[in-house]
Amino acid sequence: MNPSRQNYAKRFTMDGICIKPTEFGKVNLDEVIAMMTASLKENLAYFNQQFDGSADFIVRKFQITGTDAALLTLEGLVNKQVIVQGIMNPILHATILEQDPVKKFEYIRDNTLATVDQAEVDTYDAAIQKLMNGFALIAIDGCIRMMAFSVQGFSFRGISEPQNEMTQRGSREGFVEPFLINMSMIRRRMHTPKLKFEIFTVGKESKTNICVCYLRDTVSPKVLSRVKKRIKDLQLNTVLAAGYVSPQIVRKHSHFIFSGVGLSERPDTVCGKINEGRVAIIIDGTPNVLIVPHLFIENFQSFDDYAFRPFYATFTRWLKFFAFFLAVFLPGFYVSATTFHPELLPEELMLKIAQAEATTPFPVMLEAIVIHFLYEIMREAGLRVPQPLSNAVSIVGALVIGETAVSSGLVGAPTLMVIALTATASYVTPTLYGPVTIMRFIFIVVGGTLGFWGLALCLMVMLVNICAEMVYQIPFSAPLSPFKLHSMRDVLVRASWKILSKDIEMVQNMPGSEIKNPDQKGKQV
Repeated sequence: MNPSRQNYAKRFTMDGICIKPTEFGKVNLDEVIAMMTASLKENLAYFNQQFDGSADFIVRKFQITGTDAALLTLEGLVNKQVIVQGIMNPILHATILEQDPVKKFEYIRDNTLATVDQAEVDTYDAAIQKLMNGFALIAIDGCIRMMAFSVQGFSFRGISEPQNEMTQRGSREGFVEPFLINMSMIRRRMHTPKLKFEIFTVGKESKTNICVCYLRDTVSPKVLSRVKKRIKDLQLNTVLAAGYVSPQIVRKHSHFIFSGVGLSERPDTVCGKINEGRVAIIIDGTPNVLIVPHLFIENFQSFDDYAFRPFYATFTRWLKFFAFFLAVFLPGFYVSATTFHPELLPEELMLKIAQAEATTPFPVMLEAIVIHFLYEIMREAGLRVPQPLSNAVSIVGALVIGETAVSSGLVGAPTLMVIALTATASYVTPTLYGPVTIMRFIFIVVGGTLGFWGLALCLMVMLVNICAEMVYQIPFSAPLSPFKLHSMRDVLVRASWKILSKDIEMVQNMPGSEIKNPDQKGKQV
């Protein structure tokens, strides 16, 4: 027999579990190695070896009526006051007459510690996972199990107003980094036992907790099963942000420029989405929650649309549509018109543009690309520098660089105005800023080389790309393509609550969906 297997056999014989050498082929050795022993000394040696003298790994040894025991914690993740008052004091002052270590363990579990949430672990992996999540472990010599107590006490950022999803009439609460608090914020708004949370662990090294949230009677079973499978199949060493997970939640390999995964930092928005059959994915350590499936039309919807009166909400929604097309097409149209099709512009406007461009050394297309590139540099600088310096970056960019470039004749004023207008319009739909920026560059280059025919070709490619994509077997462009008139009440317009409250449009029942559930035609509000 292999010497290492002989050691495993010897170890399990000592623990009272005998495995014959001929049975090793039937035993999963990975599971065997992960099991704890009854020796406190061996268990502590394993933990000390794993943490290798790390300064935050704390072991406090003590005795329970003559039996050696130890308390294991990670500094900074636990509440010491709760440990002292809720765990150590009750154990040390308890009258335990039992002498057998296992019976002592059971007596403490059942009679001594009633004010602290507790669980039992019997494998090293489970114990280390509990430690990483802010639990305290108690090990007793002679027991092959440990008690884990929920005594989290780490510091975190308090609940504050969302930074990227500002509203005028909505809630001022935004998600924070600890996923347990994010779960509670959703639970506070959805007072139903049908709301379900499931926790998974991903990342070989980070062991990050990911929580899947959904309504049992609303979500599509096919969508839910696919989400769970893709989370389990994640092959990542570390997961530190939502961006690690979102590309692989929908497709691992895709040439799709838009994203089929929504992102929100507002609990009320997430609750509204899961009420329509979507699945929310909460990642520990990030204040953003992923929402799947995410459709294209949702980029033009906001929480304020449902807080204002219908006529104004409809106006703002059309404003967002116009701003999107303006941000994508205006620079390309301007470059194409001034280069190939000047007859399409009014004569007075064309003369002013010609006078401005006559003093510049570069062609219009190159000017547009350079100004757009400089704007993106200033935007990144404004995002990365400390807050007190961001105003200085804005002043330098707007006054010094912009005004000086025009007055010196390096760029034309009309080109600068077009790029500034499109940059402002792109912030009307912030969730589409990334795709819009890339498409704007493409349309500038194509418009400056192929004219309107190139713009028309790029437009067709973009529309085909949007309409051809399926997100969990649901058309990304639904309900615009395939078209459904009934759904337009919350797409092209925002109907009154008297109409919207009749039923809720389930995402799995969108036109063209391959996972329609005939039992979920609509849900009463």
